[in-house]
Amino acid sequence: MHRSGKIAGTIALSLGLITAVSGCSDEKTKSAPDLPNKFCWNAFDPEDVHAHLPVGDETKQDTDPFYFSERRRSVNCLIYVDGNSGFRASAKLEDDEGFTEWSTYESANPEPIAVGKKGIVWDTGAATHVACEPTASSGPSTGKFLRLDIGVTGTQGKGGRKTLPGILKQFTAFAQKELKCA
Repeated sequence: MHRSGKIAGTIALSLGLITAVSGCSDEKTKSAPDLPNKFCWNAFDPEDVHAHLPVGDETKQDTDPFYFSERRRSVNCLIYVDGNSGFRASAKLEDDEGFTEWSTYESANPEPIAVGKKGIVWDTGAATHVACEPTASSGPSTGKFLRLDIGVTGTQGKGGRKTLPGILKQFTAFAQKELKCA
């Protein structure tokens, strides 16, 4: 009789463990949170950027208006995930091409890309610049070149060199259209 009690106890314990383990497998896999409906001037495809966000619960956006003047020569869009940086897009008007040496990115081992002029990509970001001569229908010029760069933190360098050029290309097309660059 004592032996059958041990067997019954072992079976009950086994069933309990199976139930507990199967309950854990029903949990959702965490992923990056959804982006706000309108983010970063509507310059980017949300699915492309979402793939680079870190895992988390909540996003917050901090975005400057996409407007330049003599006093306001740069704009930024920052997407935070659970209070930490997730995605960054920046645009800055420059008077000359002296900034295009990209020497500050050397430690990231950048590769050239065919986006804008002298575009580069590294594991967690990409940068380029375009000439921005005003057209007849645009406002006064505040710079001759527009430097554009993006940065991500969620991919930890996985796949960025393949996908970030496409995101930078979206940003470049948006900026040229918005600023009415010739």
